[in-house]
Amino acid sequence: MSLKNWDNKTWLSSKKYIKSFNSFLLKQIKLDRESKILDIGCGRGKILGFLSSKLKLRNKPKGIDIEIHRDRDERINFTKIDAVRYLKKNKKKFDLILIKQTIHLLNFNEIKQLISLCKAKLKKGGKIFIFTLETSKNEIPTFELLKKKLKTSLNRDKKIISFLSKLYPSIKKKKFSFKVKISRNKYLEMIKNRYISTLLSMSLNQIMIGVEEINLKYKKTLTFNDKLICLILNK
Repeated sequence: MSLKNWDNKTWLSSKKYIKSFNSFLLKQIKLDRESKILDIGCGRGKILGFLSSKLKLRNKPKGIDIEIHRDRDERINFTKIDAVRYLKKNKKKFDLILIKQTIHLLNFNEIKQLISLCKAKLKKGGKIFIFTLETSKNEIPTFELLKKKLKTSLNRDKKIISFLSKLYPSIKKKKFSFKVKISRNKYLEMIKNRYISTLLSMSLNQIMIGVEEINLKYKKTLTFNDKLICLILNK
């Protein structure tokens, strides 16, 4: 089962979230209309579509993903392709390479290869931004099985962060947080659609049990902080 719903009609696709996320990006890196940008695991490409309009980019940002979404943003240049394959065959260089909440899907050798290739594709002064879920004080609403699986996933994310920090001692760590307010019913739909990778391996029965737990555990409106760790690697 593939991850097709992570940015589909959730707070992750809202204008407020996208604007907040791009404001965070632009505080960490100087970009202008000549900048060239690559998004690895771009999903529908809404984040860079917004950024393209904001900066009036001369060149469309490049988005790559192994999934094809019919409603992807037309302001990006999209290709369905594996990231390593793309980076090996592509000769272009970028000012910004964005890897948002996808690196945890790779094994450590794949991560090492991917980041090495990304570094080679940076222009002078370019940066790689790697986003993962906050590993220690995550506030994502969960049910019992999801909480257990998410803890395992976040522990692995900690190891990935440590691994990258040892590979690249100059790597910087920043934090991004977005205040989410969502109805319980809307969030339950997201759970049923398996909006995060931790839900992908669960059976329909396990998902429905989780839905019942959330119905009992949470109020009609959920309020929490969606928190990310951002690792920044310079050329």
